[in-house]
Amino acid sequence: MSNFRRKSADVLEAIGNTPIVKLRKVVPENCADVYVKLEYYNPTGSKKDRMALAMIEDAEKSGALKPGMKVVEMSGGSTGAGLALVCAAKGYDFHVVSSDAFSKEKLDMMAALGAEVDVIESHGGGITLELLEKMRARVSELLEDPNTYYTDQFKNFDIVTGFQSLGKEVIEQLDKPVDVFCDAVGTAGSLVGVSTALKKAGQNPRVIVLEPSSSPMITKGEKGSHSVEGIALGFVPNLLTPETYDEARAIDEKDARETALRLSKEEGIFGGISGGLNVFAAVQIAKELGPGKTVLAIVCDSGLKYMSEGLYSNLCLLYTSDAADDTP
Repeated sequence: MSNFRRKSADVLEAIGNTPIVKLRKVVPENCADVYVKLEYYNPTGSKKDRMALAMIEDAEKSGALKPGMKVVEMSGGSTGAGLALVCAAKGYDFHVVSSDAFSKEKLDMMAALGAEVDVIESHGGGITLELLEKMRARVSELLEDPNTYYTDQFKNFDIVTGFQSLGKEVIEQLDKPVDVFCDAVGTAGSLVGVSTALKKAGQNPRVIVLEPSSSPMITKGEKGSHSVEGIALGFVPNLLTPETYDEARAIDEKDARETALRLSKEEGIFGGISGGLNVFAAVQIAKELGPGKTVLAIVCDSGLKYMSEGLYSNLCLLYTSDAADDTP
């Protein structure tokens, strides 16, 4: 499939058709091939544009969302930005509940796209189940208005439809089957959607769920605090049932951050922390599999969303000229 986009009638048609890239430098020799889907090519720089469009369009088709209604969601920023974009294009007001635990760039992007943004204090900056419960309480207040529609991303099965498009693109882009697909989960929409598409096409990938080791709810049943935005919110998502995956692994956040930096410096792939987590795991799996196999991972969003978060901060050297200042 060509990576060139066709002329689009509106911005919504620019969602999807993202490139896939084989990693060349961060994968050692004598390993399986690792391919990554670069989802930061979507309009708001994230894979979440796919699920945002699916949630809104399916709600319109069912009649649950009607002209004049306000859309409501809670989000760390990427789903919220995707929904803000879709709502702006379709003419809906959008109200999102977020938190200062998430990057300033994400909060500002949602507001710039026309969203009304409520920012809940995290009291420490960690992403925890307790913070999520505070955000849910605010959403409940907003839903007292009968003219609202709650997309409810953690219970909305329409997101699987949105992410099946990603899996279908992988099938068209690769000339060989995927042996292992690994993915960090928030809603688990991309993990279930992509693996479903691959299996419908006759492939039989091993599906591996990823999460930060400091919040090992899936691997150990223990909640915790972490700073990998968009994933591991302290509970097992509804979409993640035992039949949807084969294995779960916990990854150290330090390894995720270091891999994100390596991807940027060595591969020219400028992504976020969850993408670093996905690729770190994919490289470990590639080492285990050996040559002749194929591992798929997703770089979920753009590094531009994390410039103030700390991942890419203070990388520049301070340069001071020794020359005298002759300015009059």
